[in-house]
Amino acid sequence: MKQLKPINHRAKSLACASLFLAFQYACAGPAAGPTANPVEKPRVIVTSDGEIDDQCSMVRFLLYANEWDIEGIVTSSSQYHAHGHRWAGDDWLDRFLDAYAQVHSNLLKHDPEYPTPDFLRERTKLGNVKTEGEMEEVTAGSELIVKVLLNAADERPIWLQAWGGTNTIARALKTIEEEHPERMADVAKKMRFYFIWEQDATYQDYIRPHWGHFQIPTIISDQFVAIAYQWNRILPEEMHPYFVGSWMKENILENHGPLGALYEAKEDGAFRSEGDSPAFLHTIVTGLRSMESPDWGGWGGRYVRVRENTWLDPVPVEGYEYPEGRWYGSSAWGRNSLREGSTTTAEQRREYFKPMWRWADVLQNDFAARADWCVKPFSEANHPPVVNVKGELNRDAKAGDTVKFAGIVSDPDGDDLAVKWWQYAEADSANAIVAIANGDSLDRASFVAPNEPGKQVHIVLEATDNGTPPLTRYQRLVYDIE
Repeated sequence: MKQLKPINHRAKSLACASLFLAFQYACAGPAAGPTANPVEKPRVIVTSDGEIDDQCSMVRFLLYANEWDIEGIVTSSSQYHAHGHRWAGDDWLDRFLDAYAQVHSNLLKHDPEYPTPDFLRERTKLGNVKTEGEMEEVTAGSELIVKVLLNAADERPIWLQAWGGTNTIARALKTIEEEHPERMADVAKKMRFYFIWEQDATYQDYIRPHWGHFQIPTIISDQFVAIAYQWNRILPEEMHPYFVGSWMKENILENHGPLGALYEAKEDGAFRSEGDSPAFLHTIVTGLRSMESPDWGGWGGRYVRVRENTWLDPVPVEGYEYPEGRWYGSSAWGRNSLREGSTTTAEQRREYFKPMWRWADVLQNDFAARADWCVKPFSEANHPPVVNVKGELNRDAKAGDTVKFAGIVSDPDGDDLAVKWWQYAEADSANAIVAIANGDSLDRASFVAPNEPGKQVHIVLEATDNGTPPLTRYQRLVYDIE
């Protein structure tokens, strides 16, 4: 099979700039006050094959339902799950929505933006589930996706997530191609794809050949394996305490209401797998601005442009050639690195999975806080800090100049906040590692812009409160070096 060499993710190009702009929602800088300008909620459609780890991910997803405009939750199939093949049932989502309904009134105490159970039920549909990759039948799930995409009254971007196969998404796009070909370009402008592997062949066989020329931004993740079934082989030892049975029982499984109780942990209570969670973690607005470009990085991982509109995991092997076709269990570098006989090193695996595991403790603490929201009043639970900077988020800096920046942070619970500025070097196009002076000061931090005109440096302000559990949020500054 012909192999494609990776595109240098440190190089700037007009093509990358075009894709970067396609990923942006809005880049208006925040006000210089204690709170940022209102952020537009991302729109999402979830498709899921109902595997056990999908079910675990669904518990977390529903606890964050206030963060998005949820347009649909659609059951689909995959190479692993379909009718007659380890199938969870056409109605597997019902018990999760029922549990959500039981905790909804308490969630509203923490954020009135939580959608009603009826709202979610109306948008929960059965898609193409009979066999792996089946996309010929028009289903309630595919029709829902068509309806959302053809809605000309809402032109906001929409993230289509495939936690299983892409076949129901493919069926919806085929319907649009067959019945509304004149709308294809407009529909394509709205779409953003985030796939957890390619769990059937429909992206390569239909979506890419028929829709690829529209350059729909597409993330296909293998990094998810870091928090999937083999997490204890991938996560650094310092992260393990957040995934063991004692932590899960205390913070999620017990005394946190019926939704947390549905979490399919291991027999000893340990974290089982949430391989699908990165698809929606990517779309939580945390201040990392990860939706603006896949190579910027955030809670859903960090990716590099490999070809056309496609972004895959950065492989830490000089001269590695990505496969031309599917990126999934049989071809993805990370999964293969864990197989018996692999010649990869522990350091290579650590680097490969780091864009995902680096947030593991923060993610688990955030999960625990959301579980508290199911049962505790506002005054007894913790809520994330608000992090802002003075001035614009995108800035110019002359090489050699001392660049100063300042932040403003607050906490809804009145907690004390620990702050730090750090360089997100992996996201930079600049090669230099800059020294940040006064990195723990809100208003005295600075660095010297490197002598790399035309490159970028990414600086992140991070704030963590001292609540229980401690919660973290961010604000990213992007400096263009002149």
